[in-house]
Amino acid sequence: MKRLLLTLVLVGTSALAATLPSRAVLSGECCPGTVWTPDSKALLFLDGPPARASTGFYEVAATGGTVTRRFSSVAYFSPRLRWAVRPSTGETTVLERLVDGKRFTLPTYGADVTWNDDETRLAYTRSDTSGNYDRRATRVFVADAFGSPRAVATLYGGGVSGWVDDDTLLLSGKSAPGNRDRDLFTLNLRNGAKKTLRTALGFRGISLSPDGKRVLYTISFDSAARNGLWLQATAGGSPTEINDYGAYRWRDAGRFLLIPLKSAGDAHVLRQYDVKANGWNTLGDLGHQVRQGDWNISPDGKLLSFLSARDGNVRVLTLP
Repeated sequence: MKRLLLTLVLVGTSALAATLPSRAVLSGECCPGTVWTPDSKALLFLDGPPARASTGFYEVAATGGTVTRRFSSVAYFSPRLRWAVRPSTGETTVLERLVDGKRFTLPTYGADVTWNDDETRLAYTRSDTSGNYDRRATRVFVADAFGSPRAVATLYGGGVSGWVDDDTLLLSGKSAPGNRDRDLFTLNLRNGAKKTLRTALGFRGISLSPDGKRVLYTISFDSAARNGLWLQATAGGSPTEINDYGAYRWRDAGRFLLIPLKSAGDAHVLRQYDVKANGWNTLGDLGHQVRQGDWNISPDGKLLSFLSARDGNVRVLTLP
């Protein structure tokens, strides 16, 4: 009840929040799923006929203006745009280093890969293709760029959530197919040490901070003591319950933004949590609602893009 009352109070502040000015940089409902370029200066999106002459990845500046084609081929591109990951038929996936076109292959069976921060190492999973998801074996592999993969773990009903650092993965899943609960844990690839951060029926929205020192996650459909939004250090220790609920994104290593869940048709409110201060402040409302959770923060933490539910345009605002 206490959490419910707090959430109602927080949502109720939307009427008092100033509207954050934004500008439409893409219009015509063309472009869901935009992502920021590493330099925070532009947005990338996949498009093709009839809006564009050919299918590919296109780019528009954060200030709007002319749309240009960035990549003519369709692939999974790494966050720093250093690699193109191109699944082919069968088990083979081709990874191409974009600076020089050099390639190597991995047997990912079409899965994308998860890169470490400097994109010199990667992880991927291969799962059984039949049976209940909770009981399917998922094998975790790691490889250096241009190197051979090696298996490092087997999970059930889980997978890779990210790289804590160059030698440590964040994983979630069950250690045995018959277990009720999953573990959220780190795995050191040098010595095989496993550190369990939390155990619960399931984890959703697992999100590592940019420096890998903290993780946000949501637990639901479990006990009242476990359910909620949580913040925890990846080094271990007790988690902190975040007394609000909604969609969240890291702004930088010490702050994350949250759009509180609400059922009314009012504009979505943007709130900011400071980890060091252990406190909230409301930045304002967006003047729109975000469509289907489609919003992202630029890598430098200064800009926010979102797909407007009102007009289908991609809009950008400068964060306070």
